[in-house]
Amino acid sequence: MKLQQLRYIWEVAQNELNVTATAGSLFTSQPGISKQIRLLEDELGIDIFIRSGKHFTELTPGGQQVVTLAGEILAKVNDIRQIANDVLNKEVGELSIATTHTQARYALPPVIQAFMRQYPEIKLTINQGTPSQIAEQVSRGLVDLAIATEGTDLFENLVTLPCYQWNRSVLVPHDHPLANQPKLTLEALAEYPIITYTFGFTGRSQLDRAFDRAGLHPQIALTAVDADVIKTYVRLGLGIGIVAHMAHDPVMDADLIAIEAGHLFAPSITKVVLRRDMFLREFLYDFIRLFAPHLSRDIIDQAMHIREKKDWEDLFKNVALPLH
Repeated sequence: MKLQQLRYIWEVAQNELNVTATAGSLFTSQPGISKQIRLLEDELGIDIFIRSGKHFTELTPGGQQVVTLAGEILAKVNDIRQIANDVLNKEVGELSIATTHTQARYALPPVIQAFMRQYPEIKLTINQGTPSQIAEQVSRGLVDLAIATEGTDLFENLVTLPCYQWNRSVLVPHDHPLANQPKLTLEALAEYPIITYTFGFTGRSQLDRAFDRAGLHPQIALTAVDADVIKTYVRLGLGIGIVAHMAHDPVMDADLIAIEAGHLFAPSITKVVLRRDMFLREFLYDFIRLFAPHLSRDIIDQAMHIREKKDWEDLFKNVALPLH
């Protein structure tokens, strides 16, 4: 049994059993992958994949267990490399982050700037995607951490650390009727076409819940994953925008009025997401502290070993999250 063989079965499983796609992502040949998988199956005496001709169609029951363990072994191998790197030089390495556009554009820039000043020799990579995509990247060990609001509970091997809470603003042009309304209401919002985040992005679920509880059915005219796109269409007069409060820049967006809507919607919580039991290098702790100062090394270490939801809630029940 070779690590390479475990890598192949794990990656094939992650690529929806597509050997061609796996070969491309690993820069190797399709026949080479198929041969190594067959050699592993012969050694184990069981089939890992069910085949239809030359194609894999699904995992066998035993294969599912083997692939799960293969993922855990590969993650531990990566941790061993990280431990060695940390011993050799604590200030040299790579940090990969998966996040959404809103976090990358509005929340992360000052943190990234401060981190790069502290660790100029760390290579930093930011991957943007949907909440489910970035959670999967952390779960598979493709990135070191994720920063997101939605989709952080999709995988059992992930640990979530609450960082800050935030709410929404309604964006309208200066001459819009809502600009002069004394107190914003859900009923008033429901009278206009709404442009907001795509479902599953940036706290969208809280917005939907608020309207549902009020028995209102607003007209969602357009959705986007990018707050800048939302603002563009608000400027074109296609509707009112509902975005994260941090997404309004008083200077860059001076042509739009941001009306505070925190009294209408429950706050959302942005979280750092880590793979459970992964080895955390010193600079990773420092990055998290820069992003969320209340997340000390001790709290992070405790959270990484918690298995029960109640224990997690107890750990964070007295933590006052800042409001952005």
